[in-house]
Amino acid sequence: MIILIISTLMAGGLLAWFLSKTNAHLSRIIALISLLLCSAAFLYYFITNHEIILASSGWLEEIHFTWIPQFGISFHMAMDGLSLLMIALTLFLGILGVLASWKEITERTGFYYFNLLWILAGIVGVFTALDLFLFFFFWEIMLIPMFFLIGIWGHENRKYAAYKFFLFTQASGLLMLLSILGMGLIFYQNTGKFSYDYIDLLTVQPEGTLGLLLMFGFLIAFIVKLPVVPFHNWLPDAHTQAPTAGSLILAGLLLKTGAYGIIRFVVPFFPVASHQFAPYAMVLGAIGILYGAVLAFSQTDLKRLVAYTSVSHMGFVMLGVFAFNELAYQGVVMQMVSHGISTGALFLLVGMLYERTHTRDLTQMGGLWQNVPKIGAVGLLFAMASLGLPGLGNFIAEFLVLSGSFQASKVITAVASIGLVLGTIYSLRLFQRVFQGSMHKDWRISDLSTREAIVMGSLIIAIVWLGWYPQPVIDIVQPTIQLVLDQMAMHATF
Repeated sequence: MIILIISTLMAGGLLAWFLSKTNAHLSRIIALISLLLCSAAFLYYFITNHEIILASSGWLEEIHFTWIPQFGISFHMAMDGLSLLMIALTLFLGILGVLASWKEITERTGFYYFNLLWILAGIVGVFTALDLFLFFFFWEIMLIPMFFLIGIWGHENRKYAAYKFFLFTQASGLLMLLSILGMGLIFYQNTGKFSYDYIDLLTVQPEGTLGLLLMFGFLIAFIVKLPVVPFHNWLPDAHTQAPTAGSLILAGLLLKTGAYGIIRFVVPFFPVASHQFAPYAMVLGAIGILYGAVLAFSQTDLKRLVAYTSVSHMGFVMLGVFAFNELAYQGVVMQMVSHGISTGALFLLVGMLYERTHTRDLTQMGGLWQNVPKIGAVGLLFAMASLGLPGLGNFIAEFLVLSGSFQASKVITAVASIGLVLGTIYSLRLFQRVFQGSMHKDWRISDLSTREAIVMGSLIIAIVWLGWYPQPVIDIVQPTIQLVLDQMAMHATF
């Protein structure tokens, strides 16, 4: 299943690029068909193996063979409950990204869909790679096409944003590569053979100063991607300048690779160092929640406002991961899924409004509800999701994170909970400035098209379903959470 999805996405990207020379519209169709085929196969796999998925405490799918034996590098990929959820989110948002680009992208369409599909392939690889060199390989596959996506099809300052994104992520990625090499060297010293396999490196467990240094190599790469204040500076520019689908993939998926990396690698590899750093990590999470919310409130660019909400929401992930308890981890996974849907929907909404009004300036908007009531209703719902309204997925996520982190630190949790109030303020301000009040111009714009209604309708169903019935997500990821917590308890005495 893993190989099928990645190879189909990569082949679809190449086919879309090559055939676009004869028919530009064909590239859109090929990209959509590739994602639909992957989604159909994945859905069939889930339905036919549903009971096994819920009962399994190990890998659901695994492929493992030697790749470069002289350096101990293998082709090892596997999928558990956490990977399964993230792949499902990747394919879902990937389809919506193609549909969102249907009319927006009119130049070099073949190369555009090539980059889009290869980003998605890289993301699936990141969520399933268990050899750390293979993981780094997919990490790079994921980043380079996104650089092109922002730099070629972005807005007015796209080159600046693309280079900034690349420098931040590449510099932090090189630190991770050094830590990967360090882990492999320690394993060689202990066993006399090279290996970068996840299962092998779990036995290394470096402690002391060396453990902290190696952990920071991984952690910086992941918190830059998450992002965590003060490593967030690339995100507002990248989001603001990226095309609509680029912002959707950035917010919905690329940020989640950072959260995934912390859960999958940082905590299990470095339980002692993680526990030592936990109070500072939780403080950084609380700062991110408040700082992102305050800056979101102060923005006049609508897309930049939504970008800073991601900084705030991802602070909950940092807070929950380093609380080290089951409740918080359930909230972290829910936040990864819910944020991908709700913030992705807001970026799609911004793209729709920009396509109609040709502005993202909040001071130039206002009173749009009377012209586009359907878009206004969708905007209201996802503004409510962003502020954590009960009945929508984000509420479940943030409630679980705060409940779990309260067990770890009452003071930090109390400070972080102020972010819920600030989230209400910036979310209501967003809706009021765009859709309420008096109009600054005599807008003559159309409401939701059929294609846009399908896209937004599917997101509405997803966020409401997560708010009313989150148990399937919690059940699927439960074995992974338990293994991470057991691994930490086994190797660390606090």
